[in-house]
Order: sequence, then C-alpha cells, then structure tokens
Amino acid sequence: MNIGGLQKLTILDYPGKTACIVFTKGCNYRCPFCHNSHLVNKSFDMVLEEEVFSYLEKRRNLLDGVVITGGEPLLQKDIERFIRRIKDLGYLIKLDTNGTFPDKLDYLIKNELIDYVAMDIKRDIDNYGLIVGVNNPLVENIKKSIEILKSAKIEHEFRTTVVKEHHDYKVLESICKYIGKDELYYLQNYQESDSVLKKGLTSFSKSELETLEKKLKETYPLVSIRSV
Repeated sequence: MNIGGLQKLTILDYPGKTACIVFTKGCNYRCPFCHNSHLVNKSFDMVLEEEVFSYLEKRRNLLDGVVITGGEPLLQKDIERFIRRIKDLGYLIKLDTNGTFPDKLDYLIKNELIDYVAMDIKRDIDNYGLIVGVNNPLVENIKKSIEILKSAKIEHEFRTTVVKEHHDYKVLESICKYIGKDELYYLQNYQESDSVLKKGLTSFSKSELETLEKKLKETYPLVSIRSV
C-alpha cells in the first residue's frame, strides 16, 4: 500500500463515529480544487503500513472506524488485503472514492468489506471532462458506481466540492436529478489553501451557498451543506 498520511483522530469524517484517516497516494484525476495535491502527485513522504497497524492495535475499542481516502484508494493494488486486515481488528471502514472503479467498489460492498461509502461527484455527468483534468473522465464508470450505491444495502452519500468557476444552480440541479430525491447529497464549499492543485478558484459565500441549498431542497430534500 502507498500510504501518504495518517490522521489519528477525526469526529467529522465518518458520520456518527470516531475514526482515524488513512490517506492513500496517487489519483487518476487532476481536479483543480483538490486540496490533497501532495497525494495526487505522489510527492509526499511514505507512511509505513506497519505504522498504521501499530496505531490501530493500540486504539482497539477506542476508535469506531477507519476512513480510507486519497488520492483515489481503489487505485491501490493491495486495497482488499489492507481492508481485510483492518476488518480483522474489528473496525468499521468508510471508503472515499471518485467512482471510477465500479467493479472494485461492487466487490468490496458484496463481500461486506466496507461499511460506508462517500462518492465524490465532480460535475454534471455531461460535462465531467471540464473539471477532472484528464482526457478520459471515465463517465460510464461514474454512472455505474452511482447505480451500485443506489441499489446496495450500504450506508452512503454523494458529495460535490463546489467552486464558482464550475458550479451553479443548473449544474447542481443536474447532479441532483441524476442521483435522485432519496439520496444524501452534500455541498462542500471550496477553500483556497497552499495545498490545492490549482490556486485562484473562487468559493461561494455562506449566503450564496445557503441560497443554493434552499432552492435545491424544494425538490431534493436530502441536500445539505457541509463545511470542508
């Protein structure tokens, strides 16, 4: 496993649970608003796998779960083995994914190796290529992953990091229409920082984001704002 970071405690990233976060290195997208650019470019120092498991052994019965994020975790060749080892310690697992590996996602769900999935939806489906920074955005895989989560009996959510250059009401309404009225969908406001892949993008004001949320909720009641 290529591990670029270990955050030892979070009470925000796994809904209703105390957890740690394992950051995997590498991603097949280059989204300009990404705040983990050091992981995308694989330039961050490696965290040894045994360091992670040493910590997890010590925190058994104190933490509820482990969040595996990235980068894109499903790029990792050893992800199944890694997850099984964590599960053997009795932890719940939340997976963050961009949805480009639906077969791997489906396998992990069907084999009860993950307990919660958060899938990022970058833009409206017809315009994915405008935001992910690669020539082949694998849109059909995105669609397949959405359908897998909608039909699977696993806790999950969809979410979008919103920036003014790429998202407005029409774009967000299109995403909501695609995933449907019965799906948890979070709007996460972009935040400029030294670690973003491309600086100079524009976040929404609190009132602007609340206006978008209110308008979307008229038809899609499970839309909510989440701070990043």
